[in-house]
Amino acid sequence: MAILLMKLRQVPEDELIEILRLLDDHAVDYYQTSAGPFGVSLPALWLRDEARADEVKGLLDEYAERRQREARQAQAAEVAARGERRVWDMFRESPFKFSLRVLLIVFFVWLSVHPFFQ
Repeated sequence: MAILLMKLRQVPEDELIEILRLLDDHAVDYYQTSAGPFGVSLPALWLRDEARADEVKGLLDEYAERRQREARQAQAAEVAARGERRVWDMFRESPFKFSLRVLLIVFFVWLSVHPFFQ
């Protein structure tokens, strides 16, 4: 019986390509299912050989840790290059959008609290 390796819903294309390359490099016998024509099926990667399940899951865990580490390093480098983004920066980038969002937040808070003060 096949073993579910990972679900592929909302997995970026570059990540999927790297994972498939990793599985191919380690000669893993897998297959991929799609979401189908209506998008209701489970897009996933499945392992055919149950005996290699622990090994393959270990490979995928190592890959996930490496990808997470690289993403955090890239984010830290970006923050170091341009600095932290603050509320004032968001206001300067788009004052209308920022003000609209603040007004919506205030409106929904008022709408939520108003019945308790009548």
